[in-house]
Amino acid sequence: MKDYIYDNTFDGFLTVVWHHYYTDRAAGIFTEDTYQASFLQERMTVETDHEKADRVYRAIRDRISGYDLRCVYRAWLSCDPEKDMKILRYVVLGFKTGHSLSFLHGDPAVFSVQQILKKISRESERMLQFVRFSVLEGNVLYAKVEPDNDVIELAARHFADRFHSDAFVIHDAKRNKAVIASGGKWYISAFAPESAAQVSREERDYRRLWKKYFDHIAIMERKNPRCQGHFVPDRYRRNLTEFTEPGEF
Repeated sequence: MKDYIYDNTFDGFLTVVWHHYYTDRAAGIFTEDTYQASFLQERMTVETDHEKADRVYRAIRDRISGYDLRCVYRAWLSCDPEKDMKILRYVVLGFKTGHSLSFLHGDPAVFSVQQILKKISRESERMLQFVRFSVLEGNVLYAKVEPDNDVIELAARHFADRFHSDAFVIHDAKRNKAVIASGGKWYISAFAPESAAQVSREERDYRRLWKKYFDHIAIMERKNPRCQGHFVPDRYRRNLTEFTEPGEF
């Protein structure tokens, strides 16, 4: 058995699955920045092979199901440090059981992936609630987010449809990547903070108005921070206009 180290891409992960079957069984799957070498464990750095990855991709789709292929990809977007081995066990079981895989709720391999998928689904839904766009100079909409999981692409289609006539950027500051969209089409790209233009003066005025409105409709006697924190978790607030101090505009 070997530890496999890959480049943290989905094709790279699928290449590891290929090696699990045709080279040696995986004892663990890691990215370069998370791996801690051990003299007792043989390791192999996997170079992403798109042909091998495509073979595994089609095998999951055809021998298990298209639904489970989507589950595998969504689970891979998770920040769970053990996601790779959990997904591998899910796929291995799927090749044995076929399309009935997702119905085996009592199996530990299926249950662990379904728990990851619940978290992914919850956070992707929160993206739809907590994304706040600002108008930059040049009339481009910009939103900064910092999700726990890598879910911005799961929200991309919703916003591309909603802002079909507008160009926008949803910037995942935690991973230095972004959804870039215009005319209803979108793609994922590397994105550094300095790539964003300055917020327009009109946008700053609207932010102050929104902040003032938000403060004035609040009923101080009914303020309930614990309840509010349940619906709007603290980790999202630093990127929400209504929770930003005017000096931060």
